Amino acid sequence: MSEEVKKVVDIKKLLKSVLAYGSSDLHLVVGSEPQIRIDKELRPLNLAVLNAKDIEEMAYSLIEDKQKKVFEDANELDFSFELKEVGRFRANYYRTIGGIACAFRMIPIDIPTLDEYGNPPIFKELVKKEKGLILVTGPTGSGKSTTLASMLHEINLTERRHIITVEDPVEFVHKNIKSLFSQRDVGNDTASFAAALKFALRQDPDIILIGEMRDAETIGAALTAAETGHLVFGTLHTNSAPGTINRIIDVFDGQEQAQVRAQLASSLVAVISQTLIPRVGGGKVAALEILITNPAVQNQIREDKVHQIYSQMQLNQKETNMTTQTQELIELLQKRTITKENAIKNSNRPEELIKMIGGL
Repeated sequence: MSEEVKKVVDIKKLLKSVLAYGSSDLHLVVGSEPQIRIDKELRPLNLAVLNAKDIEEMAYSLIEDKQKKVFEDANELDFSFELKEVGRFRANYYRTIGGIACAFRMIPIDIPTLDEYGNPPIFKELVKKEKGLILVTGPTGSGKSTTLASMLHEINLTERRHIITVEDPVEFVHKNIKSLFSQRDVGNDTASFAAALKFALRQDPDIILIGEMRDAETIGAALTAAETGHLVFGTLHTNSAPGTINRIIDVFDGQEQAQVRAQLASSLVAVISQTLIPRVGGGKVAALEILITNPAVQNQIREDKVHQIYSQMQLNQKETNMTTQTQELIELLQKRTITKENAIKNSNRPEELIKMIGGL
């Protein structure tokens, strides 16, 4: 066996271990044995400690010369790839004081349905919308990509739509069932999120997915697309529904914020904020906070009274289909699905949660 083939086999074995152990991530860092993440905890594999040469050989065996040049110029590289009979992965290469380091995230090839993923019935109603902005938010590793993939998969199973996704990198690869997918990878297929969105409106889309709403230009384009008759899905790294609205508004200069509030009030359909929490007995469970816009919420956004939205989310929830993360956590605690420690650790309002736990 040639040395080059041996390198590929080595990294394949490591990536296969991600599947075998049911883990979500694989980390390669100089001076440590390979480590995998299971239920939010890192666990070392019983393998030799890696040196800089080991990692460089494994890392470079998976990329082309063009990607190698990008990495050597920028010291950062994001990409996704698929290994036959192993699975699909999102990868990030970066440099440390010891040398190259790698993080690999497992991406299921078979996209789960909304029912399989255990999402509430309101999700099926949201994906039937003709236009507007639906945001899925949460910290890194909270399952945002899987939730969005499941929502697009539901549309794919039931509707004949043209769906454009703009991602960095493309994670879930959709097969055309009823819908037609145009999936674009930032850096390879388009220069940026903003550039892709500028031209997307000329590509006859019904639905647009924006992998990450990073800046004012991208957010502004998303709001315009949502206002002009398209259903737009996007993600942000925020940990609550009201916090998401504030984050979007704060991206813009003061003189632009009134217009952005007006656009957001008219186009926002829902904010789904989620966190993955270790489940008692193993695995993870999603705690969701769901904001569905109604006339009261629209007025609060327009009039710069976002701080009042949380109280609105607590009213008439059976009719509005809204819920707060605290209520979700209490329900999971009552079912003994999660521990009190993990509930408090992952809460976006720990003081409120502790008070409610004391009242149980």
